[in-house]
Amino acid sequence: MDTSRPYVLFVGRITRQKGVTHLVEAIPHLPAGTQVVLCAGAPDTPEIAQEMRDKVAAARAAGADILWIEKMVTKEDAIQLYSHCAVFCCPSVYEPFGIINLEAMACRAPVVASATGGILEVVVEGETGYLVPFEADPVTTFPLHPEQFARSLAAKLTDLLADPVRARRMGEAGRIRVEQTFSWTAIAEQTVALYRTLIAGRA
Repeated sequence: MDTSRPYVLFVGRITRQKGVTHLVEAIPHLPAGTQVVLCAGAPDTPEIAQEMRDKVAAARAAGADILWIEKMVTKEDAIQLYSHCAVFCCPSVYEPFGIINLEAMACRAPVVASATGGILEVVVEGETGYLVPFEADPVTTFPLHPEQFARSLAAKLTDLLADPVRARRMGEAGRIRVEQTFSWTAIAEQTVALYRTLIAGRA
């Protein structure tokens, strides 16, 4: 990896839920020469592992600059990856909460993520990153229009790659949001406030 050039980062397992294959499909629509780092391992099944290999191979054959770290890295290594990326991408088709976005935001990385599930509680559109519209197939829960979803991911990633000042501003806003809303101190304060409200309601 050329650390002197910006890169798009993905961190997560190779599963349908995490949507990493949709990010790979988005890569051809990114600006030429864009580095993409896929920190992706622990495939759910042999089938999705092979699908991932095929898609990465096809993207590379078309000229994509992909570094694929095929293992789950240590916390220390993940922090380094988050802290130096130009933008973090979370293409999940569903997330109950999406803690990886909090991890990225804590490291001041702007986030481009699917507008689905618990991600909506974490990423603030236009402030800490971008939320990509996501329409799920009612049967499979996968993207109803996968090609459009991939193109939409690429468009938002491209916007941030083209505007480093905005990306840094979003990264700083993400760090502040994590500290003010999702730190253990903030969560404890919210819990105490809830208990006080419940107690007052019984008085």
